[in-house]
Amino acid sequence: MKPIWKYILIAFFAILVLGCLVFSLRYFSGREKDNVCRKLDIIMMEDNGKQLVTEKEIAQILDDNNLNPVGKTIKHIRTESIEELLRKNPMIKVVQCYKTPAGVVTIRILQRSPKFRVVGFISYYVDADRKTMPVSMNYAAYVPVVSGRTTVSMMTSKMFDFISFLEENPFWNAQIEQIYVCDDLKIELVPRVGDTIIKLGTLDNYQAKLKKLHKLYLKGLNVVGWNKYKVIDLRYKDQVVCSKVGQEPELKKVITEKKDSIISKKL
Repeated sequence: MKPIWKYILIAFFAILVLGCLVFSLRYFSGREKDNVCRKLDIIMMEDNGKQLVTEKEIAQILDDNNLNPVGKTIKHIRTESIEELLRKNPMIKVVQCYKTPAGVVTIRILQRSPKFRVVGFISYYVDADRKTMPVSMNYAAYVPVVSGRTTVSMMTSKMFDFISFLEENPFWNAQIEQIYVCDDLKIELVPRVGDTIIKLGTLDNYQAKLKKLHKLYLKGLNVVGWNKYKVIDLRYKDQVVCSKVGQEPELKKVITEKKDSIISKKL
């Protein structure tokens, strides 16, 4: 075959393939526009068991605003309007909406992640992004609780850092259940085990204070029992002051040694 015929055939097949492609795009695009949405698929991404907003609620929000896509032609469905509406929900962090040629409208939702709950005259969550969010009407997240004299500025700064420290330490994450802010802004901790109140004082140098308490747990409370003391005070340098019910406080001095700190005498 002469080279010129070879090029002619290549050009012919290229034009044929291109024509088929253009025809398919126009044909299927036209069919998609005439398609009717037959299903709404709502996907909750990475909820970690914390379902602050449900699929049923999402569908109801769309119904109330005449944006439920089911039964509507694909060309009349505005995914941008659906995303804009759902972003107004305070429980939702990210929303993506898209259509498929099969007539399915998919909504992917990433919820906000509550880090701790503030309980008071107004109750709210502080999320993982240091932002406040309202309490869900459907679900109570199992997170640390802070009560007392709370302010948003304190909750989203120093308290956020303190609770992050507790979460990153397996012992404290399992031990501390509630945090109380006194009128003088001093902090008290309520453990999950026993009725003891732990006086932390201010949030300054809290790592060193909790280190003292951890040694007390290991060296003392595991021996004499967790309910022996009503109050454990960590506000004094190198000392832990323990108060029994109806008795004067006992001073437990923490001595630093090369191996570890110990309690000067058995409790």
